[in-house]
Amino acid sequence: MYGALWRVLPGPWWVRTIILLVAVAALLYALVFWVFPFVNTLIPQGDVTVEGGP
Repeated sequence: MYGALWRVLPGPWWVRTIILLVAVAALLYALVFWVFPFVNTLIPQGDVTVEGGP
C-alpha cells in the first residue's frame, strides 16, 4: 500500500516527502478538531472513582 502511494505521488523524493507530511498533518488536524470531539459526545461519561489501596 505504501509503495503504491509513493509511486502515485508526483515529483522527486523530497517533493513526495513534503506532500506526505502535509497529508499526515491534515489528517491529524481533522482527527483532533472534528472526529475526536464528535466521538466524545457519543461515549457516555460516567463518574469514575478509584478506591484507595490496601
